[in-house]
Amino acid sequence: MHVTETLFRYHGADGTPLAGFVWRGDTEPRALLQLAHGAGEHSGRYRERLAPLTEAGFLIYAADHRGHGLTSGMSHFGDFGPGGAEACVSDMAELAKLAKAENPGLPLTLMGHSMGAMFAQAFLPEHHGLIDALILSGTSGPGPRREGTANSAFPNPRTDYDWLSRDETEVDKYIADPLSGISFTPTSQASFRTVAAKAMGTPDLSGIKPALPVYVFVGDEDPINNRLAAVTPLIDTYRAAGMDVTFKVYPGGRHEMLNETNRDEVVADLLRWLEGKAARASVSLT
Repeated sequence: MHVTETLFRYHGADGTPLAGFVWRGDTEPRALLQLAHGAGEHSGRYRERLAPLTEAGFLIYAADHRGHGLTSGMSHFGDFGPGGAEACVSDMAELAKLAKAENPGLPLTLMGHSMGAMFAQAFLPEHHGLIDALILSGTSGPGPRREGTANSAFPNPRTDYDWLSRDETEVDKYIADPLSGISFTPTSQASFRTVAAKAMGTPDLSGIKPALPVYVFVGDEDPINNRLAAVTPLIDTYRAAGMDVTFKVYPGGRHEMLNETNRDEVVADLLRWLEGKAARASVSLT
């Protein structure tokens, strides 16, 4: 599938320059998707994987978070800078405003993976008015954490990143990627934990649009969700707030469902949900 990428620069509310991307297919756009990637990776890992969405008419806006990818300037990996992780959440709001301004009338879905999902959860109480639907993958909520490292969930791991996927080729690609696998500075790690604690606490969801479409998809062998115990409380919280939540669990799946052995199925399910819910969200929520 053919994907055209446009690289651009935009700025956070504090003036920090950020690397942004627009991915489009050959089809006239009918809806917008904004991507927030995870920790220790970058947006470029998603371009080809989400190509079926662009082909179906979803115009995708993505950005490399502070301390990641092209935004890091190749010299500040793992450092969110003075604004900390809180600034990354604000940056997502700035990108949403830009995407909507450039494409008036098109519904916007925010999709976050892992750290990006946590940022999206923190984004929701204050900035929900900017989006028409929400997607979370590889995420967790206020449930119990598992002990040990993420990789310790799997016996005799081949690499330090077996927890990402059952597909060894995808794990090896991650390891070989010079823009992936970075570690946070202590200050940035602390700021991320602050945002995570806020997102997984008791956020005020009283102002959320009625029946906001939400799609959460995870693998049940993802150590981040602790065999679903750490994510089901989030689902319950969102449903109690009146959101229209679809919860998809893939048996045997690990952290990166978009890079799992059944990734074609996962992307097809994602597209089916988007076409059924998000592409018409602006009509149903007005």
